[in-house]
Amino acid sequence: MACQDIGLERGLSGLVCLNEQNTEYLDFHHSMNVLVARIRQLTHEQWYQRRQSDRRYEAGQHQLTIAKYINQVLDRYSRTVVVRVDLHYLSLAQVRLRIEHVFRDLEKLIRARERNSIFDHETGYICSVEQGKSKGYHIHCAFFFNGAEVRSDFFKARKIGDLWKEITQGRGYYHSCNEAKESYGSEVGIGPIRRDDSCARDKVLKAIQYLAKEGQHLRLKPTGSRCIRMGRIARPL
Repeated sequence: MACQDIGLERGLSGLVCLNEQNTEYLDFHHSMNVLVARIRQLTHEQWYQRRQSDRRYEAGQHQLTIAKYINQVLDRYSRTVVVRVDLHYLSLAQVRLRIEHVFRDLEKLIRARERNSIFDHETGYICSVEQGKSKGYHIHCAFFFNGAEVRSDFFKARKIGDLWKEITQGRGYYHSCNEAKESYGSEVGIGPIRRDDSCARDKVLKAIQYLAKEGQHLRLKPTGSRCIRMGRIARPL
């Protein structure tokens, strides 16, 4: 928005814009001063502040929805295995990566749940597409499994990560939160969780609601696409 307002463009000496009279180009240093001044002006306008408020409200609503969903999933069986994986793209792939590609890959992952044995005994899932300054597009995922049938959360996380690399044809990589549980200390909310353990359930809510944080919203997304995807709740047994 600010760049468009001042007509910022790439010149021989870098990014430049015209002076107030539109008679000549400013040098890079002065152009950046104009850009900063316009950004400050925009951030104090009512529409911008309202948009920030709307994002906070939307994030809060997503967290409430996720909390309700998680409680329903954890209520289904006496023990649930919670698996958290973060799905990323390699730096070289990020250069040409478009948001449409990310949603396409996510859709392939979600569809794979219907036929891939990795997802046997799955009771629910949550996936959140985000865009960060350092790692670009990425997806936070949580998968839930019937704890009476699934024992190793490490194994499930690895298999899901390997599937992601296959879907992205080697352009992607993953981070298994389940293999780094010690880093969470006493606040770990993944792995085997008992239905009647209210303290552990609270930690699961805290760990998974991270997926709806406000700070890494998408700047653009395909029409009709949802940044947060959740599975259906099965009927109580």
